[in-house]
Amino acid sequence: MKISRRRLARQAAVQALYQWQMNPGHCTEIELQFTSDPERLQGADVAFFKSLWQGVCAAIPGLDPAIAQEIQDRRWADEVSEVERAILRLAAYELRDHPQTPYRVIINEAIELGKDFGAEQGHRFVNAVLDKLAQKWRATEILQAAR
Repeated sequence: MKISRRRLARQAAVQALYQWQMNPGHCTEIELQFTSDPERLQGADVAFFKSLWQGVCAAIPGLDPAIAQEIQDRRWADEVSEVERAILRLAAYELRDHPQTPYRVIINEAIELGKDFGAEQGHRFVNAVLDKLAQKWRATEILQAAR
């Protein structure tokens, strides 16, 4: 099965976030590392990757408290793996700041990223957190979908 260009961009964004979390630096440096290495973004929608990366980098200070609120602050700091943290940050950014992308698509993509990169049952945790954030940020869309 062929992976979509947007999924590949999201995968690269999660990898970039993971790298930034493990070795904090300037977002522009990490973006340059990814965009200058053709193998890292092979087949990906590069413009979408850049949009996601730049957006999530700028949004993290506002995203982290919202995510932490949904999972009780202690767990966010102590128990969430770096991979799941990166997936949650990316998907939360999309939920909040990309209303043109249906919330179900964002959550499904995050679940798949969790299956690909996260802990064995990490995708379930990611799903639960994102469902709560979607209820908060996409309530109107959820209501319309239920009708």
